[in-house]
Amino acid sequence: MNYKEEYKRWCESEEFDEETRRELKSIKDDEKEIEDRFYKELEFGTAGLRGIIGSGTNRMNKYTVGKATQGLANYIIEQGTQDKGVAISYDSRIMSDEFSLQTALILNANGIKTYLFENLRPVPELSYAIRQLKCTAGIMITASHNPPKYNGYKVYWEDGSQIISPRDKDIINKVREIHDFKEIKMISKEEAIEKGLFNIIGKEMDDKYIDTLKNLVLNPEIIKKEGKDLKIVYTPLHGTGNTVVERLLRELGFEKVYVVPEQEKPDGNFPTVDYPNPEDKKAFKMALELAKEVDADVVLATDPDADRLGIFSKNIKTGEYMAYTGNMSALLIAEYRISQMEQKNILPQNGMFITTVVSSNLAKAIANHYGLEIIEVLTGFKNIGAVIKKSEEKKDKTYVFGFEESYGCLIGDYARDKDGVSAVMTLCEAAAYYKSKNITLWNQMNNIYEKYGYYKEDQVSIVLEGAEGAEKIKQIMTNMRNKEIKQIGKYKVLRYKDIEQDYVKDLETGRESATGLPKSNVLYYELENDAWCCVRPSGTEPKIKLYMGVKGKCLECATTEMEDLKLSMENLVRNA
Repeated sequence: MNYKEEYKRWCESEEFDEETRRELKSIKDDEKEIEDRFYKELEFGTAGLRGIIGSGTNRMNKYTVGKATQGLANYIIEQGTQDKGVAISYDSRIMSDEFSLQTALILNANGIKTYLFENLRPVPELSYAIRQLKCTAGIMITASHNPPKYNGYKVYWEDGSQIISPRDKDIINKVREIHDFKEIKMISKEEAIEKGLFNIIGKEMDDKYIDTLKNLVLNPEIIKKEGKDLKIVYTPLHGTGNTVVERLLRELGFEKVYVVPEQEKPDGNFPTVDYPNPEDKKAFKMALELAKEVDADVVLATDPDADRLGIFSKNIKTGEYMAYTGNMSALLIAEYRISQMEQKNILPQNGMFITTVVSSNLAKAIANHYGLEIIEVLTGFKNIGAVIKKSEEKKDKTYVFGFEESYGCLIGDYARDKDGVSAVMTLCEAAAYYKSKNITLWNQMNNIYEKYGYYKEDQVSIVLEGAEGAEKIKQIMTNMRNKEIKQIGKYKVLRYKDIEQDYVKDLETGRESATGLPKSNVLYYELENDAWCCVRPSGTEPKIKLYMGVKGKCLECATTEMEDLKLSMENLVRNA
């Protein structure tokens, strides 16, 4: 069936409600919009669903969410784990609460017990709750940091991590087997409650989660001393973060916490930002205004589902608030926690530090300095979660820290996804500790560079939307793959990795080998002087992503070298 026929069916069939049909009839003269909504099905990929909210096969709506949930239900029943139940949470996005309730009731209709949070909660608390409740799976209704028109559906498994291969592919196949929306089972909330299938998670889970995080603090006495004066500005960007963040900080002893009032309340329209992403400096506009007003030491923002953290801290010399990348904030946390663990003689001998192929090489320098094993995985925190699970089963290694450059890290093994809430807590703890030494967070970041080298990273996203864009992304990757690239800007390519083909070539010796990583559409170029570049399509958005890093002799040198490399890499990919 082509997209025009599918559009006609959705407009006319009684299978779809009146509101859906009315919305679709309103675009009858917009051929491009009809094509975009119906040229494909919104794919249940390895990260679940993510798409624009609206009617159509290529949109997030109750039909596409229903199909995904029924497929997941069929898989859980096949596994025989329906009695263990599924935990469900959601963020502040448009339709999140409706989708979460619908998801719970479809699972209930299939005889699967559910535990739905009483209202919105962060991703890391869901990951924690799955483990606490010993559920078979978890679902988070969120589109993370995407623009307001998006929503999504992330699936977790019993260890609290997002689903990985081969389970993700098995679930995807179950979703694809559903060809008719009539196959989606439903039950009323009243009947589900009566059968003991529908359960609510209340504030007792917040208490447990917060207590767990508080127990990970390394210097509580310093917080009590410095927390009276340390000034913290925080914004949840209209998302879930402040369901727990302000309470956690105040209970620890931070007395001067200023939450941006205009962004404190959940709102799926994100009225004060174009893009609720702490990676975007523009999202900090109001937080920085408040910071200047109260003379804050540190400025923090979490994304709508609170798994990512962005940070600015004050440069005392200039009075300016300085932005940190995801690599910088995570590695500031890593150096603080690992150095303190070593000082307190609690750093494990068999400790591991997990990073990703597109994250800073500074991670390797820190791990080597403290004698930790560095483990590199593919992009996506679920891959970090998989390593934690494997080491837990084998009892051969102890997790110390893990992060990815996309503003996410995890300081303990209580959860299996990145945790912006614990990252807020730890950065505030670090700020208090360094304040006790008369050092600011910005001073400390520079101390880290002086200790290990001036590492600098950046990324570029080339957005290519729609059917045409998807085809162009495929073509760029094919062209890059088929071209032997020996030089990028001023840097000679030393080694080339094609992770999709499990292939590595040393360009100096000609030696070929395997990557040892699971297949993924990623091309990696190891350059001279500890520089590198990487290109991959986004798994959740219509874009191709370029990552790069350099190591300079000084901060200014590294900044200049990064700009040159970024320009060279972008030109190379755009002209591929």
